[in-house]
Amino acid sequence: MRKTIQSSLAGLGLAAASLATPAQADITGTIDATITLEAGCIINGQTLSDGAGGADFGAINFGTQNTLFAQSDAEVLNSGSALSIQCSPGITPNLSFEAGENDGDGAGVGLRAMAHASAVGQFVTYNLYTDAGRTAILPIGGDIGLAATGAVQTVRIYGRAFGEAGLLPGSYSDTITVVVEL
Repeated sequence: MRKTIQSSLAGLGLAAASLATPAQADITGTIDATITLEAGCIINGQTLSDGAGGADFGAINFGTQNTLFAQSDAEVLNSGSALSIQCSPGITPNLSFEAGENDGDGAGVGLRAMAHASAVGQFVTYNLYTDAGRTAILPIGGDIGLAATGAVQTVRIYGRAFGEAGLLPGSYSDTITVVVEL
C-alpha cells in the first residue's frame, strides 16, 4: 500500500506543478513598412531622381579634321549608342538643350561654339539637329518632348561643325547643359 500512496503522491505533485505553470501565450506585434517614391529617370543606364544633377547625356565627337575643313557631321553618343531615357510612368519628360559654355563668344546668332583650348578668340561653330538629314535645328533652349509611357525611349541628336578661314590647329570643345523637365 505504501507504493500506491507514493505513486499517487508523485502523480499529484506532477499535476500540481502543471497547474502552477501558466499556459504559454503568443505575443504579437507589427512592423510598419513605408517608402516614398519620387519621379525620376534612367538616363543612359544611370538612375536619377527629380532634382538630381550629374547626368551623362553623352558626347558629340566631330573627329579630327584639318584647319581647312568645310563641315563635319557627328551624332551624340554614349558608349556607342544614342541617348536612352526612361522616366516614371505618367511623367511627360521634356529635354531642354540649353546654352553651351561658349555660346555668344564668337558664334553667330543661334550657333553654338567650341573654343580653342589655349588660343583666345578661336571658335569652331556648330549646330545640333533632331534629324539625320540635319535640316531641323535644335536651337539653344530648344526642347524635345517625350511620351509619358514609362518605356525606354531613344533620342537621336545630330551635329554639324562648320569650318571657316583662319582656324588655328588645336583642340576645341564646348559643354552643353541638358535639363530633363519632369
